[in-house]
Amino acid sequence: MSGHGIAASVSASAPPAYRDVNVLRWLVAYTASITGDVVYFLALSWAAVRVGGPSQAGLVVAAGAVPRAVLMLGGGVVADRFGPRRVAVVSDAVRCGVILGAAAVVALASPSVWLLVMVALIFGVVDAVFMPAVGALPPLIAAPAQLARVQGMRGLSIRLSNAAGPLAAAAVLVAAGAAGAFTAAGILFALSLATLLTVRTAPSVEVPRRASAWRELGDGVRYVRRHRMLAPLVTVIGLSEMCFSGPVATGLVLLADERGWGASGMGWIASAFSVGAAASALLLTVAARIPRAGLVLSGASFVTAGGAVALGHVPSLPAAVVLGSLIGLTSGLTTTVSGALLQTETDPRYLGRVTSVTTLCTLGLAPVFFPAVGVTVALWGADAFFLGCGAVCLLAAGLGLAVPVLRRAELHAPKPMSPTAADG
Repeated sequence: MSGHGIAASVSASAPPAYRDVNVLRWLVAYTASITGDVVYFLALSWAAVRVGGPSQAGLVVAAGAVPRAVLMLGGGVVADRFGPRRVAVVSDAVRCGVILGAAAVVALASPSVWLLVMVALIFGVVDAVFMPAVGALPPLIAAPAQLARVQGMRGLSIRLSNAAGPLAAAAVLVAAGAAGAFTAAGILFALSLATLLTVRTAPSVEVPRRASAWRELGDGVRYVRRHRMLAPLVTVIGLSEMCFSGPVATGLVLLADERGWGASGMGWIASAFSVGAAASALLLTVAARIPRAGLVLSGASFVTAGGAVALGHVPSLPAAVVLGSLIGLTSGLTTTVSGALLQTETDPRYLGRVTSVTTLCTLGLAPVFFPAVGVTVALWGADAFFLGCGAVCLLAAGLGLAVPVLRRAELHAPKPMSPTAADG
């Protein structure tokens, strides 16, 4: 059976994704996992500050972030070798066990910095496997025509988790300390695991076993590089997300400080950004279809570019809040449409590896850019940073328009692929 034949085996006559019980189970598992991540990272940082101070907290967080970024591509190989669902379930179980074990240790004894480093290191390694696997599941649980809706639901999940996670972590930290917060994160991972076990997927593709995982990784990279749609699309995704997967939050802090808007001003802009992103996710969740998806992708990137440049130069807080909501709306639209196009076009045999490439671009490399934000603002001001973000988004939009197959891309059930096309 061809790769896209398997994707098509999920019935196109299925109900809309937001009414599909199987998709909703995946969404519950994904939401619990993302919320658990937020609670875990805050608990880890809190415990590290209490044990070793701010400098040691940075070391602990880096111990988890670095292996996650380095091993992300390998995680995609594992997902494709053994199947995304199986890998997601096993890695989620390991994450749950590690965090509940950490909770027990923290409750029974005062943890050392090196113990927290080990927890962060193990969690980062397992997370590098879990994230590509769980991200590769939508094409195996939903019809191709529903993937835009699934990506919109995923966007809503992320916004909900990022809003509820810090509040839940703060409440548990106040009531029960770091041990209680680790326990809460472990319970959320347990909920994610239990729900994942109920998710049904399309039949797995038989992946030939290679003599070396390096060869499979190379096959995945070559598949992306030679694919007429995926090569430019992955580049556009990387450029579009480069600033908005983390560094822009630091930029907002520095912009608010530079303009004298204070922490409350920064909070208003960040909240407006989240509201705009949630609105775009909700719009795409309920939309029946997205006509001219390629043009929508490039157009949204153009608007994001203009909004980012304007945000860096606007003098008043109300105008900055409006621009923040606009950027959230258009960047959220870009993320959802590009994600749906990616999963529509990808042969399921390569889903894990392709997902790992885009996850690395959007999340894994974010820590690398954080120092650049501070240096740029220190040397040239916050307006220079947002000007740079606008230039990068403009480059993404221009690339999307310059590549004909991407410019004319549509979201629809893909036609069966020939073996030659599947091989790139």
